[in-house]
Amino acid sequence: MAHILITGGSRGIGAAMVRAFAGEGHHVSFTYLHSEEQARALAEECGALAIRADNADSAAVTRAVATAEQSWGGVDILINNAGISSFGVLGAISDEEWRRMMAVNVDGAFYYTKAVLPHMIHRKSGRIINISSIWGLTGASCEVHYSTSKAALIGFTRALARELGPSGITVNCIAPGAVDTDMNGPLPQEALDALCEETPLGRLGTPEEIAAVALFLAGEGASFITGQVISPNGGICI
Repeated sequence: MAHILITGGSRGIGAAMVRAFAGEGHHVSFTYLHSEEQARALAEECGALAIRADNADSAAVTRAVATAEQSWGGVDILINNAGISSFGVLGAISDEEWRRMMAVNVDGAFYYTKAVLPHMIHRKSGRIINISSIWGLTGASCEVHYSTSKAALIGFTRALARELGPSGITVNCIAPGAVDTDMNGPLPQEALDALCEETPLGRLGTPEEIAAVALFLAGEGASFITGQVISPNGGICI
């Protein structure tokens, strides 16, 4: 039975992963920031530990990892899922918006990974899974800051896989296509319909389908896979 730490686990893909790993009998800790009611309900449903923490705050991340380790021991599998998104042309993105995007989506992955590594290195085993996006692979108009942050996670994954391989730790990345989550809620229906039309499978993905990929990468069947980007995207990017 492993200890799984999932950042941003209260909603969407994160919540699906909490349910998936808890359903496999693992100890699950997850973080959240604003969705306290949903986080508490999910924790009660799954027997998981919900921890409030801001990805952009290194001290808060250190405390969150310490809290998780006090409950379940060292983290065996880290899933860097927490992230934010927003839309706007480059000229309309403020310095503050740019910095916040990088702080949450990129800095948070750095903070959490650094905090859990001593346990993994000591044990000579561990799994790190970073949740990027198809837009980190292809780029997206009017989402330059978001695409940049998600592309950074891909570089982070590949470099860290080389560094940690000798310690028996795998590092992989999931880059989902358009998924039916709250994050895509601000998109008008016309835009969602267009995404479905552009996708060969003709629909949006589900959080559960992304969680299934995370389960695979965390399992024994993926023990010889590291530094890879798997993109469950319905064929929109081949």
